[in-house]
Amino acid sequence: MSSSALDNEPQHTTPPPGHPTPPDHPTRPDHPASLDRPAPGLSKMGVAAWIALLVLLGAELMDMIDQSVVLTALPAIQESTGAGPDVVQWLTTGYSLPIAVGLITGGRLGDRYGRRRILLIGTVVFTTASLLCGLAAGPGVLISARGLQGVGVALMIPQILATLHVTFEGQNQNRSTVFGLYGAVMSLANVLGPVMGGLLAEADLFGLSWRPIFLVNVPVGLAVILLGRRFIPESTVQKADRLDLTGMLLSALAIVLIVLPLTEGHLHHWPLWCFALLATGLLVLAVFLRHQQCKQNSAPLVALSLFRNRQFSGGMAAQLMHGLLCGLFFMTWTLYLQHGLGMSPFHAALAFVLLSLGELADATVTAKSGGRFARRLPQAGALITLAATAAYGLQADAGQGDLTLPAMTAPVVLIGFGLGMVGGPLADMSLARVPHEDAGSASGLFNTVMHLGIALGTALTALVFFATTGGSPDAGLNRDAFITVLWWVGSLLALMWALLFCLPKQADKQADKQVGNHAGNHAD
Repeated sequence: MSSSALDNEPQHTTPPPGHPTPPDHPTRPDHPASLDRPAPGLSKMGVAAWIALLVLLGAELMDMIDQSVVLTALPAIQESTGAGPDVVQWLTTGYSLPIAVGLITGGRLGDRYGRRRILLIGTVVFTTASLLCGLAAGPGVLISARGLQGVGVALMIPQILATLHVTFEGQNQNRSTVFGLYGAVMSLANVLGPVMGGLLAEADLFGLSWRPIFLVNVPVGLAVILLGRRFIPESTVQKADRLDLTGMLLSALAIVLIVLPLTEGHLHHWPLWCFALLATGLLVLAVFLRHQQCKQNSAPLVALSLFRNRQFSGGMAAQLMHGLLCGLFFMTWTLYLQHGLGMSPFHAALAFVLLSLGELADATVTAKSGGRFARRLPQAGALITLAATAAYGLQADAGQGDLTLPAMTAPVVLIGFGLGMVGGPLADMSLARVPHEDAGSASGLFNTVMHLGIALGTALTALVFFATTGGSPDAGLNRDAFITVLWWVGSLLALMWALLFCLPKQADKQADKQVGNHAGNHAD
C-alpha cells in the first residue's frame, strides 16, 4: 500500500477464532497500538482463515450464479406460471436493478456499521427471498421475491471484496492467492448459472420443476450465516461519519434511470421514452457528482479523490469493458449453440463446462503467481482471449452448421483460460491503493461498474445480434449474427488490454515493505 493509504483512519477488526494473541501484543484490542494498525491479515492461512475465505467466496458464488440461473429454466417457469414475455424479462431485470442501485450504498453501510454485520444481514435477506422464490405460486410473487434477492445481494457483494481487501493488505503472496480464487469464482459463476438452471429444471427433482434453482440457496445461505458469524473477521472505520442520504437518493435515481432503459430498450424497439430516461439519468448523475464534490470534506457517499489515482480509475474503466464483453458474449453464445448449431440444452451446458475448465485451470496459475507479474498477467489473459476468440470466429465461419462440441474445445477452453487471468488480478490491483475507510465504497463502485457493463452489453445485443436475427430461430441467421458478435468482443478485449496499462507494471514491493515497517514500529 502507498503511504497515503497508511495514514487513513484506523480500522476496528476482530481476528477469526483460532488465532489467540498474547496479552502484550499490539494487535489486541486493549493495546493502545492496535488502534493504529491496518486490518490484520490472515498471513499464515490457517484452518480458520481458509474457512473464512471459503465462506466469503461461497457467498460471492451464490450471488453471482443467481444472476444467470433463470436463463435456461425460463421455458419451465413460463409453462408453470403462465408468465408472458414481459414477466420473463423482469425475472432478470427485477434482480439486477436493485443490485445496481444498492451496491454503492451497501458498501458505505459496511464501512459504517461493520462489513461482517452487513454481509450477514444481506445473506438473511437473500436466503429468505430465495425461499419465497421457490414457493411462489404466481409470476407477481416470483418477481417481487427476485427483487428482494437483489436487495440482499446489494448488501452482500461490497462487503466480500472490501473484507478481502482490508484483511490481506500487505500480504503479497496471500493476497494474490485470494484474489486469484476470487476471479475464478466470478468466472465460474457465469458458467454454472445456466448449467445449473438447465439441469435442475430438466431433472424435475421431487416434481418441483424449476423451483430447486432457488431452493438450493437456502442451505448454502444458512451455512454462510452460521460459519460467517464464527470465522469472518469484523472490520469497520473507527470514526465513521453520518451517511450521505441525499447522495444515496441521487445515485439510486441516476442508476435506475440509466440501467432501466438499457435493459428494456431492445424489447420495446427503443421508443422515445427510453432515450428520455437515459438523458434524465445522465443529468441526475451530473447533479450527483456535483453534490459529491461539495461534500468531499464531510462524509461523501463516493470519495471522488479515488479517481485521481490512475490505478483505480484505469481499473474501473477496464472492469467496465470486462462487464460489457461478458454481457454481449454469454447471452448470444447460448443462442448460437442452441439455434445456430442445433444443440440440446444439455450439450450447450457442456460447452459452458468446457469454458469453466479453462477458467479453473487458470485459477491455479493466478493463485501461484504471488502477484509477481502485476499487470502483465491480466494483459496476457486479454491477449489469449483475443486470439482464441478470433480463432473461434474463423472456425465458426468455416464450419457453419457442422461445428461440433469436440471441434470447438480448444478455442473455448482458451477463452475461459484467458478470462480467468483477468478478473481476480484486475480487482486486486484496482483496489490495492484504496484507503481502508473507503474500501466499502470502492468495492461498491467496482461491482456497480461491472453491472453497468453487463447492462450495456445486453443492450448492445440488440444492435449486434438481434438486428440480424430479428428474434428468429433460423440457424443461418443466428450463426452469422454470432460471428459478428465475436469481432465486437475482440475489439472490446483489445480496448481492455490497452486500459490495463494503467495498472502497475511490477508488484508494489515497496508498499508491502512500508506496511510491514508500519506494523513493526507499533510492535516496538
